[in-house]
Amino acid sequence: MRNTHILKLILGLISAAVFTIVLVFIFFFYRRRSTKNDQNDLESNNELKNGEKENQREDLVTFKGGEDLTISDILDAPGEVIGKSNHGTLYKALLQRSCAVRLLRFLRPVCTTRDKDFGDLIELLGYTRHPNLVPLLGFYAGPRGEKLLVHPFYKRGNLSQFIRGGNVESHKWDIIFRISIGIAEGLDHLHTGLHKPFIHGNLKSKNILLDRSYQPYISDFGLQFLLNPTAGQEMLEASASEGYKAPELIKMKDVSEETDIYSFGVILLELLSGKEPINENPTLDGDFYLPNFMRNAILDHRIADLYHPDLLLSNNGSHEYPVTEECILKLFQLAMACCSPSPSLRPNTKQVIRKLEEIGK
Repeated sequence: MRNTHILKLILGLISAAVFTIVLVFIFFFYRRRSTKNDQNDLESNNELKNGEKENQREDLVTFKGGEDLTISDILDAPGEVIGKSNHGTLYKALLQRSCAVRLLRFLRPVCTTRDKDFGDLIELLGYTRHPNLVPLLGFYAGPRGEKLLVHPFYKRGNLSQFIRGGNVESHKWDIIFRISIGIAEGLDHLHTGLHKPFIHGNLKSKNILLDRSYQPYISDFGLQFLLNPTAGQEMLEASASEGYKAPELIKMKDVSEETDIYSFGVILLELLSGKEPINENPTLDGDFYLPNFMRNAILDHRIADLYHPDLLLSNNGSHEYPVTEECILKLFQLAMACCSPSPSLRPNTKQVIRKLEEIGK
């Protein structure tokens, strides 16, 4: 009997000890788990602050004309490099599923901005539509910070290639005039057709794309706002070295409606002359601040040297815009007004369009 009581006492002590050990184990387990969760939450918050968690996602936003795009369409599309710069690469890509050809603009992660308004800007670009602006069909953000913009592909390439490619069509007045009006109307929409003026900042013939009927489409508008300040400034400086820089930008860094108009004037002179406006050593002299070949021709009173000698012969009576020597001279004068060294003397887009309509009558 005594042995039975001792056995029960021992079993009771063992049970109490086991129960105590279990309680201690549970206590330390939950304490450790709670600490780990707190640490994970802290790391997650740090990632959000550093923007690292955002870069671990991939996302595709589509707009009108690109509703059927998928991430696989973009990433699996075989592409041909058709342009390169310090901030990115331009591809002609064939989308396998739809067999559609698209223009893909890849922006290097190191060159893009982390501005909190980046998403709002993409929305603005995506919903901006005009017959003379290149539309944004889709925008892809990758897990490593890479960004891709999807645009339509235009078979005739850019205006610079057209002007200097030996194409006889580039000497025809009605095509030159139609391109001039189209660029002016697209630029006018950017300056006056949105809630507030949208400055292009990088307008040049390489950023004007042409379709089969030589309808012009302005590209690259808003691109400088997607880049960080260093990459954006490098892009503008590269454009300036090609002859499109307004004189006031020597002292001022901010582009404006007036600097866009200056660039438009240079494009008009390109269309009339067929020559490149490269100016490695720009000078400000008298009333003219222009690429050297244009400036010298004006100062020497050789205006006729600035347009194609066979331009007047291109009128066969069937064109939408009949040509006369007076028409050519007026277009040249408009280009010169746009390139005035004084920003206040340059016409705005509405005045440019009104003058072009007068010339085309």
